[in-house]
Amino acid sequence: MAFLKAGSLKSPACKKDLHCERVLQSHLAVSFGGRSRPFVNNGRPVPRDSVVCNFLAIDKEGFQANNSKLLSRRGWAVSEAKSKLAPWTYEVGELKPHEVDIRVTHNGLCHTDMHMRDNDWGVSAFPFIPGHEVVGEVIAVGSDVTGLRPGDRAGVGWISNSCRVCANCKRGEENICEKGYTGLIVMGNHGGFQEICRVNADFAYQIPEGLNSADAAPLLCAGITVYAPLRAHIKHPNTSVAVFGVGGLGHLALQYAHKMGAEVTAISGHQDKAEETHKMGADHFAVWGRDNEKLHGTFDILINTVSADVSTAELMKLLKVDGTLVQVGIPGGGAVMHVPLQDLVFGQKHVVGSIVGGRADMQEMLNFSAVHGVKPLVEAWPLSKVNEAMQHVVDGKARYRVVLTSDWQ
Repeated sequence: MAFLKAGSLKSPACKKDLHCERVLQSHLAVSFGGRSRPFVNNGRPVPRDSVVCNFLAIDKEGFQANNSKLLSRRGWAVSEAKSKLAPWTYEVGELKPHEVDIRVTHNGLCHTDMHMRDNDWGVSAFPFIPGHEVVGEVIAVGSDVTGLRPGDRAGVGWISNSCRVCANCKRGEENICEKGYTGLIVMGNHGGFQEICRVNADFAYQIPEGLNSADAAPLLCAGITVYAPLRAHIKHPNTSVAVFGVGGLGHLALQYAHKMGAEVTAISGHQDKAEETHKMGADHFAVWGRDNEKLHGTFDILINTVSADVSTAELMKLLKVDGTLVQVGIPGGGAVMHVPLQDLVFGQKHVVGSIVGGRADMQEMLNFSAVHGVKPLVEAWPLSKVNEAMQHVVDGKARYRVVLTSDWQ
């Protein structure tokens, strides 16, 4: 254990010789088995708001050599494709200037977590910790972080970094970064199924007071996935919008489209969902297969939220001339869309994809949800039951988002 050098923490010697950054007192509780110890200088406690050196302060070289021993992290990881998650520990190094540590309280469980677990898209590396709808309390901030502070509730979604310099990033559209964004759980990066999650602060978002943490978690992927394209394509009031699939994505799309002033139709393969879709904001309900023909040429926008492989030609028939089909569901197995060219060209129709959203849309979506009362229907499961919860989602039994609550002992 290295102790503070003699002299004031704000002295020139400290500023010159030590590698300094802001550290939270609560962060020390992690390193010392839950027992918080105060910073001490010359036998006197140091105020928490002082600028102090990392932990109990040692010179930069010594800190870099010993830091990993101070911070052992634990989470639920998948060790190989298609295997179950199991408890796992790993070590992290120094908190970098632009990073924050978040003590995770809630995780939304998304179909993408299962796709990544099984390496369905070929972008997984093992071992890794899933979870990309993460909410918790900020417990440590790097020296250059200004937008978050200790005690803030913060959320993290699918994107954890981007180039920041391309035209799209400068517009706040990091989801279409020209150089490619960094996924929170892609290629071996670790997500939120852990006790403390470390992320770049620029991709951690303030959770508004109007949202509780369990409701906020699914919005960080499911919410933004449907909010962003609806925000982009709904151009005027009474736009006719169809939401195909009333599940984890679709039940949120119904609410957002309704709150944006659209005339909303829910399309599902299950007649028993009619009543609840009206409560979510749907003006109309239709059953896929049974009602297709009478819906031909009806919609300005159709957003397909299902992860099953559905006929693109059949979906396009439901569009008006100049209508737009938005694909957000991603089936596994390298699914391919077959687009009928005559309908596309003579109907001047649009087929577009949309992937989550950038930082601008993300914070706007959270604020919109808080103001307009958009929230998911959730089932709470303890994180320790993550494998059972995953199977529950795969079996199609969740109504409509599973939220995992941290239960570390």
